[in-house]
Amino acid sequence: MQTLWAALFVFGLLIVFHELGHFIVAKAVGIKVHEFSVGLGPRLFSIPRRGTAYNLRAFPLGGFVRMAGMDPEEKVEDEAASFNKKPVFQRMLVIVAGSLMNFVLAILILALIFMVRGLPVLTPEGLPKLTTVVAKLVPGGPAEKAGLLPKDRIIAIDGREINKWEEMMEIISARPEQPLTLTVLRAGQINEIRVVPLRDEQGRGKIGVYPTQEFRRLDLFSALAAGTQYTVQVGAVILSFIGQMIAGKAPADLGGPVRIVWEINRAAEFGIFSLLQLAAFLSINLGLFNLLPIPALDGSRLMFLAVELFRGRPVDPVKENFIHMIGFGLLILLIVVITYNDLLQLFLR
Repeated sequence: MQTLWAALFVFGLLIVFHELGHFIVAKAVGIKVHEFSVGLGPRLFSIPRRGTAYNLRAFPLGGFVRMAGMDPEEKVEDEAASFNKKPVFQRMLVIVAGSLMNFVLAILILALIFMVRGLPVLTPEGLPKLTTVVAKLVPGGPAEKAGLLPKDRIIAIDGREINKWEEMMEIISARPEQPLTLTVLRAGQINEIRVVPLRDEQGRGKIGVYPTQEFRRLDLFSALAAGTQYTVQVGAVILSFIGQMIAGKAPADLGGPVRIVWEINRAAEFGIFSLLQLAAFLSINLGLFNLLPIPALDGSRLMFLAVELFRGRPVDPVKENFIHMIGFGLLILLIVVITYNDLLQLFLR
């Protein structure tokens, strides 16, 4: 059940923001919007308001904004409110607004994380700074069996004060199969817990705990600036990876809906912040993917508008729609192939 609600939350958030971008700019430039739909397939319910039907459809794997004049066979009563009668620049803004809103969503999510949880603090070497607060326990490990709990802060081992995770690991690693007394701060109270580290393959002691990272909370403007910076950096990494895939320098590691749901479930198990981070990452991916010049995607429509701008006249709408239809069919076929591959990988895990 957790997987279902987490997936609906992430997919719904991404779809609503993307389509909201198209909708807001279309309204701003005076285009009539017939329909704002979240989801694809059969309509579950509809709320008509001011000439626009706001619909929820059965399959939460997409959405669309249906504007007056986008269908070449539609008879538009008010030509001034038709998409195709607007200047090319305004139509380009309407098309690109969906992806821009996905980038805005990523910035807002990251800014929220940086304000509430904080920005990860790094060591001088650029590595995450770890604390002695327990984040998670290895099931059945020595620490769990001894009674250690998540959020416990280990402040001493055998009476020796501990301030850094590295200090704690150094002592535990050197004492396999030897009893240790951990002094733990739990809910403001001091507790002593006796634990015996296991010996791993390298002969080092392990008690089975994961550390928490140290975070620094930011104010609103600093959080927005950091969110923007991270969004740009992640976008650059994604574009670089796409370039390497095209050049054959990196494997074509593509994931479909099944893999995304699986990743969402994993993120949800680690808490709301992990789920929000994944949502931000997926939003950046969605924004960039939609800008690719692939028929049926926003990037392809932008390409046709750029041709119109260069030639001074539009591409034949019937031919353009035919290209988009063929592209949509190929895109569905690609999704089916990727989904089949995802299912095979999941079954083989």
